[in-house]
Amino acid sequence: MADKTDIFLVYDSECPICNLHSKKTEIGDEHGRLVLVDAREDSDLMNEISGLGLDIDDGIALKKGDRVYHDVDAINELARISSRNGPYNWLLGAAFSSRRLAAILYPPLKSCRNLLLKILRRSRINNLGRDGVGRF
Repeated sequence: MADKTDIFLVYDSECPICNLHSKKTEIGDEHGRLVLVDAREDSDLMNEISGLGLDIDDGIALKKGDRVYHDVDAINELARISSRNGPYNWLLGAAFSSRRLAAILYPPLKSCRNLLLKILRRSRINNLGRDGVGRF
């Protein structure tokens, strides 16, 4: 059973950008422990995300306590609790801790990610089981 201070970051293990982001991101000790969850693996958290109707192909997910954050809200919350240690976490906090700025910056970055996954011919996670969903 997970400790109540665990914060779960759901990421796509087949995405180089997602892998880098998930491995580099640190949260402040006062917020708990960051646990990485591969969205391509079957898990209770992925079942919960799917049950909420959240498409993981549309953005990252973060579970903190009983709340699941998705897409812009997830990157914003993650930035708010980031440690600010090192340039990566400082930049994460500076760029995305403002909800307004996150809403401007995250969509084009997500589009770049999707283009990269298309070039790499990666399949979508398709956690919602939609018909006709294959590759990016």
